Amino acid sequence: MRYLRIGIILCLLSISFSNTLWAQSTLSFRLQAKVYDNNMHPIKGAIVQSREHDDVKSITDANGVFSIIVSPSEELSIGANGYVTKYLAASTLLKEIKLNNIDADTVQVSIAFRKEDKKNLFGDVSVVNVKSLLKKNYFTYSLDGMEAFVPGYNGNSNWGMGSYLTLVDNVPRDANNVLPTEIDQISFLKGVGAIALYGSTAAKGVISITTKRGEAYNRRIDIRTNMGTFVPISYPKYLGSAEYMKYYNQARENDSLPDLYDQNTIYNYASGENPYRYPNVDFYSSNYLKNAYNRYDATAEISGGNDKAKYYTNIGFYTVGSLLDFGEAKNERTNRFNFRANVDIKLNEYLTATIDASATFYNGKGVNTDYWNNAAIVRPNRFSPLIPISMIEPNDESSMLYVQNSNYVIDGKYLLGGTQLDQTNPFASIYAGGTNQYISRQFQFNSGINADLRNVLKGLKFKSNIAVDYSTSYNLAYNYSYATYEPTWNDYSGTDLISSLTKYGNDATSGTQNVSNSWYKQTIAFYGLFSYDRTFNEKNNFSGMLLANGYQQSESAVYHRVSNANLGFHAGYNYDHKYYVDFNSAYIHSAKLPVNHREALSPTVSLAWRISNENFLKNASDIINDLKITASAGIVNTDLDISDYYLYQGYYTVAGSWFGWKDGSGFQATESRRGENANMRFPKRKEINIGFDGQFLKRALEVTGNFFVNEIQGNIIQASTLFPNYFTTSYPVSSFIPYINYNTDERIGFDFGLNLKEQIGKLGLNLGVNGTYYNTKAIKRAEIYADDYQYHQGKPLDGIWGLQSLGFFNSQEDINNSPKQSFGQVHPGDIKYKDQNGDGVINTQDEVYLGKGGWYGSPYTFGINLTATWKKFTLFAYGIGRYGAYGVKNNSYFWNYGDSKYSEVVRGSWTEATKNTATYPRLTTNSSDNNFQTSDFWMYKTDRFDIAKVQLSYDLTGLLKRKQVIRELNVYVSGSNLLTISPEKDILNMNIGAAPQTRFYNIGIKALF
Repeated sequence: MRYLRIGIILCLLSISFSNTLWAQSTLSFRLQAKVYDNNMHPIKGAIVQSREHDDVKSITDANGVFSIIVSPSEELSIGANGYVTKYLAASTLLKEIKLNNIDADTVQVSIAFRKEDKKNLFGDVSVVNVKSLLKKNYFTYSLDGMEAFVPGYNGNSNWGMGSYLTLVDNVPRDANNVLPTEIDQISFLKGVGAIALYGSTAAKGVISITTKRGEAYNRRIDIRTNMGTFVPISYPKYLGSAEYMKYYNQARENDSLPDLYDQNTIYNYASGENPYRYPNVDFYSSNYLKNAYNRYDATAEISGGNDKAKYYTNIGFYTVGSLLDFGEAKNERTNRFNFRANVDIKLNEYLTATIDASATFYNGKGVNTDYWNNAAIVRPNRFSPLIPISMIEPNDESSMLYVQNSNYVIDGKYLLGGTQLDQTNPFASIYAGGTNQYISRQFQFNSGINADLRNVLKGLKFKSNIAVDYSTSYNLAYNYSYATYEPTWNDYSGTDLISSLTKYGNDATSGTQNVSNSWYKQTIAFYGLFSYDRTFNEKNNFSGMLLANGYQQSESAVYHRVSNANLGFHAGYNYDHKYYVDFNSAYIHSAKLPVNHREALSPTVSLAWRISNENFLKNASDIINDLKITASAGIVNTDLDISDYYLYQGYYTVAGSWFGWKDGSGFQATESRRGENANMRFPKRKEINIGFDGQFLKRALEVTGNFFVNEIQGNIIQASTLFPNYFTTSYPVSSFIPYINYNTDERIGFDFGLNLKEQIGKLGLNLGVNGTYYNTKAIKRAEIYADDYQYHQGKPLDGIWGLQSLGFFNSQEDINNSPKQSFGQVHPGDIKYKDQNGDGVINTQDEVYLGKGGWYGSPYTFGINLTATWKKFTLFAYGIGRYGAYGVKNNSYFWNYGDSKYSEVVRGSWTEATKNTATYPRLTTNSSDNNFQTSDFWMYKTDRFDIAKVQLSYDLTGLLKRKQVIRELNVYVSGSNLLTISPEKDILNMNIGAAPQTRFYNIGIKALF
C-alpha cells in the first residue's frame, strides 16, 4: 500500500504540474529562423505549421528562412519532402534549425548511459522509434515483430548470441513489464563496442528500452482504447474413441496379443448413440471451448511541461479472457493495471532532477488443473465427464441418494463422471475443484540528479541514477474435494440405463484459502558518471565518460544474490563528423571467480569514416547523400555462462553411498564432486565487425549492413577427457575433475537493412527490408571419440545429433541381415538405422550431425515492412521469414506408444498390408525405445514466412469542426498472425500441451486532447 500511495502522489503531482503549465501566459511572439538539411543547405519550401491552429503556417523562402507568429509553448511542425514531421514547442526552436535534428528517424538514440545523434552511431547499433511506429502499428508486447525493423535481431538473440541483457531506462528489467504505449524508443546494441560499458552481463548483446518523458509543450492527453478477438488457428487432431480402439488393437496384434476391443464395442463407440456409456471425449470440441475470446484495453497518457519542469503519466488497463467455456473455467480472465509517471525538474541553471515511478498489478483467475496438458494425454474413451441423472434407473435408490447428497449436480442434470483410475480428472476439477488466482505486483522507482559543471570545466557534466524494483507473486486457491461416479450400465429393457453408481471420493468445500508459489525479486541498481562533450573550432568534437555502474538482484529460494559491478571509460573523437574514433572499456568484477581473478578489463575500439564528405564524392551528393563505413574490435569479459558460484572450489558432500565394517555397521561416505581450480578466469568475447550506413537518391533510400566475426573463448567446463581416468571413481561415485576454461564458440554472419521512401502523387510509400544470417561453430571441445564423424568440434553449436534412418524393417529376414539394434527388441515395421562405423551394432556411436536446430533462432531471418499513405488512409503490413533450421517431432503427438493418446499420425502406421506406403512405424503397447530415438526420420524443416500484421488506419481529424477539445482522432483495424506460408505449417501452427496459437483481430480508437 505504501508503494501505491507513492504512485498516486506522483500522479497527482503530474496533474498539478499540467494544470499549472496550462494556465501559463500565451503571449505571442515572432519566431524567425533558417532551416537547413543535413549538408547545411537551405531548404526551400519546408512547411512550418502550428499543431493547435491550422491557419497559422509559414513556408521557407529560397534561403530557407521562415517567419511565424506563435505563443512560446505552441507546438510547431517543420517538414519537407523526405523528412518526417516532428512537433516541438516554439520556445525550444533556435534561429538555425537543422532538419535532421528534429526528424523522427534522426533523433538522439539512447546508448550506454548517454544519448547520441543517430548520424554518429556505429554500425552495431540499431534503433526503433516506437512512438512513431505506434501511429501505424498498434501492438501489445514491447518486442513484438522487431525482426521486421531491426537488422541483426532474430527474435531470440542479437547476432545469434543467445540470451541478451534487457534494460528499461538503463535498469535490468523484463521487457514484458513495459507496454509499447509507454515506450519512446528501443535500441539494439549488438557489437562489442556498443555493449562494453554495460559490463559482464551485456556480453551477448543489449536491448535497451527507453520510456517516454514529458516535453516542453502545453498539456496533451492521449487516449487509446482497443477491442480485440483471439481466434484459434488450429487444434491437434487426435483420434476418436472408435478409431483409437481400432489402432490400439493393431498395436496389440503387433505385440502378439489378443484384441482388447471387440467389433461390437467399437461399433457402439462409433455410433455416438449413447456418448455417456460409450464416451468419445474431444477436448477441442465446442462442448468445452469457445470459438474465440476477447481482449480489451485502454490507455491514457498525460504529458507536457516547460523549461522548468516536464511531466509524463501513463495509466493503462487490459483484460483478456480464455477459450474454455464450461464450469469455473468460464470465468478465467487475466487483468493488468499499470501506472507510470515521471517528472523532470530544472532546479536551477546547473542542476536538474528526475523522479520516475511505475506500478503493475496483475491478476489471473483460473482453475486447479492444466486442461491443455490433459488434452494431450487423456484418451477419448477413458470416461464420460458427465453422468446423466435421467438415465439412472428410477428404482435405484442408492444412486438417487448420491444425487440428493451431491454438492455438484451440474446444470441440475449431471453428476461428475470418473473411474477408479480417473477419480480426479480435468473436467471434474474444472466443475468442482475450486479456483486458483495468480497475483503479481511490480513496483519500480528511479531517481536521479544531473549537474552541469561548466563552471569547473566547460562541457563537463555529472549524471546519476538509483533504482529500486520489487516484484512479488503468489497463488491464492480454493482447493475443493469432490466425488466422481462410475456408472454400471444395462440394456435389458432395450434402453441404456444405469443400474448403479460407484462413488470415488467425497464432496468437501472447506472454505480455506491456500497460499502457494510465493515468490519475490528485488533489484537495486545505480550508476554515476562524469561526461565531457566539447567542440573546438567547430570541427573537433571530443566526448568522454567515466562511469560506475552496478546492480544486485535478490530472489526467493536463491541463496546467492546476482551481482554485477563495473567501472566504465569512454573516449571519443570525431573530426567534422567525418573521421571517428571511439574507445569504450569496462573494468568488471565477478564473485563467480577466484579471488585473484575476479577483475578484468574489457577494451574495445571503434572507427568510422564518413566517406560521403570527401571531396571526391561531393559531386555525387545528389546520388550519395550520406555514406559511412564503420569498424569495431574488442574483448568483452563475461561470467554469463558460468552456471554457479564457487565452481572454482573443490566440493565434497555426504551422499547416498555407504561403507560398512565387518560387524555390519555402516556409515555414509563422503564423496568428492569436483576438484579445485584457483586459476579459473573470465570467458572472453573477442570480435571484429565491419559495417556501412548510407543514404542515397535524396535520402529516399537508406541502406545498412554489418559483417561480424566473434569467438567466445574459455567457456567453463568439467571434462573427464582432459584428465587421467583415476580422477573419477565408480563407487562411491566421486570426481576430482575441476572446472576449467576450455571451450571456444564462433559466430560469423552479417545483417542488412534497406528502407525506401517514395511519393507518387498523393500516394506515399515506405518499404523496409531487414535481415540477419549467421553461422555458429564449436571451435574447441574436450572430446574423445573413436570415429571422426562424432566430434562436435567444427560443427554448429545448435546442431541436432542423432541416427540416420533407412526406412522400416520389412521382415524378420531383413532384421536378421541387419546390424544388431541396441535400443531394445525390434520387429518388422520398426525403424532401421545406418551403421555409421560398420561395427555391426546400432548404438549411440552411430549418431551423426543431422542439421541446425535453431536454439538461437533460425540462422537466416528477414522481415519486410510496408507503409502506404493516401489522403487520410494509412495501410501498414509486415511479414517475417525464418529459414535454415530444423525441428524434431519428439513430443507426445508424434511419439505414440504404450497406452498413450493416439493422434492422426498413426493412420500411416506400418502393417503387413501397408508396408510399401507406411509413413509411421508399427504401433506397439510397449515402450518402443528403438523407434523413438532422435533421428532424421522425425526431423522437419522449420522454414516459414509469416504475414504477421496488417493494419488500416484512418485520420478523422479533418471531420472535427472544432479542435479545441479533440485535436486529433484516428481509428484503425488490424489483424495479427494472419498467415503462415510453409510446407510444415500444420506442425508450426500447432501447440501440444498448451493453449492453441491464435490470430488476433483488433479495432481501436486514438484521440488527442
